[in-house]
Amino acid sequence: MQPWKKLGQILVERGILTALSVERVLAVSKRQQKRFGWTLEDLGLVTGDELAGALAEQYGLKQVSNLANYSYSQEALGAITAEFALQNLIFPLKLEGGKLALAVADPTDMKVVDNFAMNSGLQVLPCVACRKHIYEAISKFYLGKNVQESKQTTVLVVDDDVLTQTVLRDLLAKQGYRVVIANDGMEGFKEVIANKPHIIIVDKVMPKLDGFALLKSLKVIPEIRSIPVILVSDKMTDEDEAQVFSMGFFDYVPKPIKEITLVSRVKRALNHADQRPDTCSV
Repeated sequence: MQPWKKLGQILVERGILTALSVERVLAVSKRQQKRFGWTLEDLGLVTGDELAGALAEQYGLKQVSNLANYSYSQEALGAITAEFALQNLIFPLKLEGGKLALAVADPTDMKVVDNFAMNSGLQVLPCVACRKHIYEAISKFYLGKNVQESKQTTVLVVDDDVLTQTVLRDLLAKQGYRVVIANDGMEGFKEVIANKPHIIIVDKVMPKLDGFALLKSLKVIPEIRSIPVILVSDKMTDEDEAQVFSMGFFDYVPKPIKEITLVSRVKRALNHADQRPDTCSV
């Protein structure tokens, strides 16, 4: 699939950006090794719908929006897994006669979709949708959760111990944070997609998905891989601590939990997230 025009040219023609803005953002996206369009959206220079419309024009595709407001057949939803949809920001719209209408967020790289079509034997008909609308649809129809956007700083606590949940919730709420609780790793994964928390605090040992497995699952999804994850664990050796950081945890809080330690680690993680140039918002 070849583009008809350059994305920047389309956005300039539509009066959304100036040529100078395009030049400057191109430099930023190259430096950060990110997609030009997604850099624009993350910087707030274009909306998700504006970007999707420009990409649709660039590749001669149809634009679709508000995906969560419609209904879809179980046959269509069963064509791909929730994990595959999340990892590649795609959502199945309709399956009929061996043809699958598929919403994609990034038509600039269709290798995964082409491989899926080859392996499944389906003819894929791509449409373009913004990342936000694809996430809302995946969350609602695959995970059974409605996306909740909150202006308040949100901390997700994933722990199967009720006492630890209570301690963490009370200490964090006292600092003014919105606290979301998940009782196990799988529920935690769903809450990350639905709530897009600013910080995630996970216990090391949990049913369904433990803290390590949950982190691994989050790291493969582009939109949420940069959310700082703090591990709650019993006292660790230097070797254990080195392993935790090498796996990608931002920090850890030892048990028993002390208020000053928890608050300082959370604030440090929030400051780090605010300073990241590639922090995304759905």
